[in-house]
Amino acid sequence: QVQLVESGGGSVQPGGSLRLSCTASGGIYTINIMGWHRQIPGQQRELVADITSGGHSTNYADSVKGRFTISKDDAKSTVYLQMNNLEPGDTAVYYCLARKANGYVYWGQGTQVTVFS
Repeated sequence: QVQLVESGGGSVQPGGSLRLSCTASGGIYTINIMGWHRQIPGQQRELVADITSGGHSTNYADSVKGRFTISKDDAKSTVYLQMNNLEPGDTAVYYCLARKANGYVYWGQGTQVTVFS
């Protein structure tokens, strides 16, 4: 059973930056992808970025390319999402995920990111 603990959400003005962290515990050796999705109220959850174990491959939503960077510290079992040049459209609840090789997905509890003018 994988547990995910997120931190780093908050409120920021447009153009500002935030860094999200997600630490995994329990069964971490079965994880092959970690990443972040986000959900705006009334909308479907969408991919923001993900990264393979070992950090060899990353994947980003078009809307965040060039602004967000995902990275991973395997020694700490932690994945980070550095978010720069934030826009009001980035306001959402951000969820960490961990996907096992068999396709099963674990989710974190979510952290709120608010970008206000």
